[in-house]
Amino acid sequence: MLLSLLLFLLLLLPGTVHRTKKLPCFHQINPIVSQDGDVVIGIFLSLLSVEVKRVTEAEFFENPPKKACRPYQWLLKNYQQALSLVFAIEEINRDPNLLPNISLGFHLYNTYHSDERTLESSLRWLSGEGQLIPNYGCWEQDKSVAVIGGATSALSVQMGTLLNLYKFPQISYGPFDSILSDKIQFPYIYQMAPKDSSLHQGIIHLMVYFQWNWIGLVVSDDMRGEDFLWKMRGEMAKNEICLSFTEKIPVSERRHVESEDDFMPRIIKSSTKVIVVHGDADSLMILRYSQMPLFLVHKVWIGTSHWDISLRPVYRQGNNFHGALTFSYLTSEIPGFKTFLETITPSKYPDDILLRGFWLSAFRCQNQPENSEQEVCSPNASLETLPLCSFDMTMSVFSYTIYNSIYAVAWALQELFVRKLEQSSVRDGEYSAHHVWQLHSSLKNTQFTNSAGDQVFVDENRSSEAQYAIMNYVVFPNETDALVKVGQFVTKSLLGQDLTLCDDAIVWGWWGSEVPSGVCSDSCGPGFRKILLEGQPICCFECFPCPQGEISNKLDSENCMKCPEDEYPSKERDCCLPKVVTFLNMKEPLGMTLALMAVSFSLLTVLILWVFVKFQDTPIVKANNRTLSYTLLMSLIFCFLCSLLFIGRPTTTTCLLRQTVFGVVFTMAVSSILAKTIIVVLAFRSVKPGSRIRMFLHPRVSNIVVLFCSVIQVLFCIIWLGTYPPFPEADTHSEYGFIIIRCNEGSTFAFYCVLGYMGLLALGSFTVAFLARNLPDTFNEAKFITFSMLVFCCVWVSFLPTYHGTKGKAMVIVEIFSILASSAGLLGCIFIPKCYVILLKVDRNTQAQIKNKRDSRSKIFSGV
Repeated sequence: MLLSLLLFLLLLLPGTVHRTKKLPCFHQINPIVSQDGDVVIGIFLSLLSVEVKRVTEAEFFENPPKKACRPYQWLLKNYQQALSLVFAIEEINRDPNLLPNISLGFHLYNTYHSDERTLESSLRWLSGEGQLIPNYGCWEQDKSVAVIGGATSALSVQMGTLLNLYKFPQISYGPFDSILSDKIQFPYIYQMAPKDSSLHQGIIHLMVYFQWNWIGLVVSDDMRGEDFLWKMRGEMAKNEICLSFTEKIPVSERRHVESEDDFMPRIIKSSTKVIVVHGDADSLMILRYSQMPLFLVHKVWIGTSHWDISLRPVYRQGNNFHGALTFSYLTSEIPGFKTFLETITPSKYPDDILLRGFWLSAFRCQNQPENSEQEVCSPNASLETLPLCSFDMTMSVFSYTIYNSIYAVAWALQELFVRKLEQSSVRDGEYSAHHVWQLHSSLKNTQFTNSAGDQVFVDENRSSEAQYAIMNYVVFPNETDALVKVGQFVTKSLLGQDLTLCDDAIVWGWWGSEVPSGVCSDSCGPGFRKILLEGQPICCFECFPCPQGEISNKLDSENCMKCPEDEYPSKERDCCLPKVVTFLNMKEPLGMTLALMAVSFSLLTVLILWVFVKFQDTPIVKANNRTLSYTLLMSLIFCFLCSLLFIGRPTTTTCLLRQTVFGVVFTMAVSSILAKTIIVVLAFRSVKPGSRIRMFLHPRVSNIVVLFCSVIQVLFCIIWLGTYPPFPEADTHSEYGFIIIRCNEGSTFAFYCVLGYMGLLALGSFTVAFLARNLPDTFNEAKFITFSMLVFCCVWVSFLPTYHGTKGKAMVIVEIFSILASSAGLLGCIFIPKCYVILLKVDRNTQAQIKNKRDSRSKIFSGV
């Protein structure tokens, strides 16, 4: 497209020569500032901007063309680049060791952000002042040696399209672009800027440092922007940083008007608070002039070295960029340059119309319209008094690169002249433009140390990696602004030391001193796990508490982990705590209470046994089978005491004895009651004349019943102990935060066989006693046995579901309570009424009383 435009211009050139000479305001559109010399360098800088429109054919043939006199606007801060040019030329011309007896001059052109204007400026440089005819010049063209220009890659390519035809050396001072390193396509373009290959790493290091993972990217829509975007995405993926949005600025879109209404609002509406801006000075003009919201925006802007964040129209404030961080090239200070800027005035360079125009624009006269004929209002003012948005006393990146570029041309000329002098082909001070291409051999190998002590290479393969100073843009309450260095990023430093920051020096904006949160979702703290949202980047998630029994002890855990068996999660589920080993201890209040109850009931049973032994010859004791009563009381004593086996730390011995001793002694007690009820029934039936049942009333029968029933239970216990015996174990799950030391029953089937057999005996006793409950009281204790067995069965029937519904120590407590309650029920229902009669109703415990009741019984049965 550029070549087509060039051919189109060449066809029209004869008709444009006359119009160009008569342009009434050409100096406003394309000012030329020149300084004559033995050799001349062409300089193309972006100092003025005008509204650029698509040129129609009618406008192009317009006479005079109105486009020449369109309003223009000074890019005030860029004028430092022109001053660095003047400073370098003067410094070289004063140096007796560099180009001796040869003066260096320059021609300064303004470049615009359009293909048409760039080609026009290049043609004027090649043709001469005010001319658009190639191969024709109105000044001595043999003095021209090189061109320095190209604040952007696009401008460098546009200029190179034309300059390469004449093999003119072109030195680009804009950001380094790998595309321009293609010497087949661009053989005569040299890049002086350091390589930006580590810029994306510095930005990612900054993101990681402040724990930002949700960012937006604004890049230029060209190969350089795509390369940066590709590198950023790769580095972001390694560090789990997500991209909220990507806004591309079209390179061909140079007018801020086209994007003023919607470009910045699109960015402002995004959810991310951290926005990285990468591009060149040309494409980023949109940010400079786009419509900013009236309210303050809580965004953190991360700029790169080629976005001068302070550059904006004078009438606009920079509050929305307050607190931004920028990566600027870390360069050394050029000695004498700041002093040179401090002494610059229009009177020092009276013939420089560019300086006069800059001064009129920077130091505006009140109540006077701006025009080139007015008097300078502040002729003795200092550039130091200008705000940062208008001028910066610190040498910019572009000024530093232009300074080095001038010196690079000078050193290349020095080497070329020395070589020609040695060959005696030229006289001192003479240089032939027909051999301008010979400068390339010297230029590409040029290397020198500038006055700041920095090593400079023209060869791009030897150029250094850029090191960056991290600057903080601060707007003060009095509307003044400044760039404050708060850190640096040096890639050659040791691992982990490449990024250094002074956190306390950073100003984050108007909303506070704390570091802004640049995340999509707040971090999930310990005790939570993050759940990724469907269709969202990995940085967007929700936090859910860890499940019961699991913990997470770090931020943003994706999974919770279980605690070891001997530990349990804290209430916050952020750590594991050691479980407390516990069991039903005798020292605990509950354990002590149960033990005291067991001992008390056993002593009470011993007391009742003593009463029965003491009053063994009384009728009431004799009438109820003393041997069975003694056996039952002895069994109840052991029933109460066996509950003590359940209190204390379980051991192998106690686990083996617990259920077996309990089962055997309770079986003896229940079988004794069964024997008592059987004897009552037999005794009642034996009183009938001729009854054969009397033979079963022998004391051995009752003993055989007790022994037989007990032996069966003993066999069950032996089988149980011989197959799957109980054993002590640590229960880590029953109670939260505790390890319960308990007895595992081993064989659950054997355990329920023992209980079932005992329940079967109790049910038999209850049935027999219930049937014999109406027999005369003198011979009969069936009523008391019925009540006692009713209590016994109720206790153990309720024990089973309760036992299964509890865990840990509660199971042991339930079983102890059942043992004590059922034993106390048997003791109370059977023996307490007898003791009452023996001790308090002595008159009822006589032979005469028994005889009266026996006579009553005889009458009843005789009537029957």
